[in-house]
Amino acid sequence: MPKSYVLFVLITILSCSNHKNVLKTSLLHKNKKPNIIYILADDLGYGDVGIYGQTKIKTPIIDKLAKGGLRFTDHYSGQTVCSPSRCALMTGKHMGNASVTRNGQLLDPDDVTIAELLKSRGYKTGIIGKWGLSEGVTSENSPNQQGFDHYFGFDNQGFAHFYYPEYLWRNHTKIKYTENIGIRDGKGHYIEGKGTYSHDEFAKEALQFIRENKETPFFLYLPFAIPHAELTIQEEAKKMYRGLNWPENPKEVGGGAKKGQGYGSQYVDGYCAQKEPNLTYAAMITKMDSNIGRILEVLKELNLEENTIIMFASDNGPSTEGGQDMAFFDSSGGLRGHKRDLYEGGIRIPFIVHWKGKVKSGSVSNHPSAFWDVLPTICDLAGVKTPKDIDGLSLLPTILGDTNNQKTHDYLYWEWQYKQKPKYEVVRSGKWKLFKIAPIKSDEWFYELYDLENDKAESTNLASQYPEIIKKLETYFEEAKH
Repeated sequence: MPKSYVLFVLITILSCSNHKNVLKTSLLHKNKKPNIIYILADDLGYGDVGIYGQTKIKTPIIDKLAKGGLRFTDHYSGQTVCSPSRCALMTGKHMGNASVTRNGQLLDPDDVTIAELLKSRGYKTGIIGKWGLSEGVTSENSPNQQGFDHYFGFDNQGFAHFYYPEYLWRNHTKIKYTENIGIRDGKGHYIEGKGTYSHDEFAKEALQFIRENKETPFFLYLPFAIPHAELTIQEEAKKMYRGLNWPENPKEVGGGAKKGQGYGSQYVDGYCAQKEPNLTYAAMITKMDSNIGRILEVLKELNLEENTIIMFASDNGPSTEGGQDMAFFDSSGGLRGHKRDLYEGGIRIPFIVHWKGKVKSGSVSNHPSAFWDVLPTICDLAGVKTPKDIDGLSLLPTILGDTNNQKTHDYLYWEWQYKQKPKYEVVRSGKWKLFKIAPIKSDEWFYELYDLENDKAESTNLASQYPEIIKKLETYFEEAKH
């Protein structure tokens, strides 16, 4: 069925909808639709933020958002790598039904995104940063074709690994950064003081988008690339971490990146060299934090604080691609695993919701939730009828403190296979998390079962002790792929 027809039907339904949450939210903000800002970090671990236990990296603004709002302890990304995770976020579908389940796949153009739904209700929609679901700005699954009025960022997944791109795209206009060509020295280090840093451009564009749309309800999706892949940042941002004498394992040029095609002429040797990856990693996260602070300042200046809800999350667990030491920072926050696996460290992420005057300060929720819940939540916030063919449930009751009316998933579902390794299928139901793992040298699947309430580090496999739990949860594996 063509997407244009689906949208026509949705808009028709919206005109006569009397969804129960529409009344609730309209009363909250006096019939004025709230602005929505969703900020997404890239490969930021559950433990990389102060409010989630980080002691070395400074994140005062993100911590302030949490202290003045709601912090989720059991929120999950859509997948353990970026493209499918972003697909789940934008479409409200988990890995059993999403059109993108691994990196390298592209969004189905017929998928209906958050941006398309909000645009149908008069929102100005913008994305600034990493889309990761298309190749080229004119493709039928590019941001401008998927409901975003304004796009500023990379035209492909590869460029998003680097911070000094030769060009970015503003909608269909190529913005060239010729100063970024040839700015590495002979040993692979970026030359200090030269070039234009992509994250700075994204922050500047975000502030401009807010100013330009201050009179109109807007949705700003802000998927920053920090702290993903190569580690580099200006010396000025590193100063607060100087003198701490952290241990360092310098990163040699070329490590960890696909070489050549798709990464730009200056990137044929892969990621940059980095003498101090730990210090740089910390400085990058703190820089992102400070730029979130700049967004808060603009909202206050424009008197938009009380009518703007801000959400902050990460697309999956942490990685060592850039050369930093995850153990040194305890990036997984005491959880097992990291990016590219389905243990908690690979998919459990920070999730913070801040809405001045609407969300209770300092509140904490252990309600199990995931990226596919974001679309219905945002639909309820904006008074949009939620599509029926999604897997998510609105978190608006929890966000507004009405936990008695919060619907709960029977289960959360993921599936994952990396290169030649076994395929994993995983469900979380209540406190239980069940892994169904493909056989390697036998004809039988095998299982891992964890009690997350008492063992969030997934250290003790209880599969042999609770066959009845496995029998119950196993029914969800087929149900998830409807």
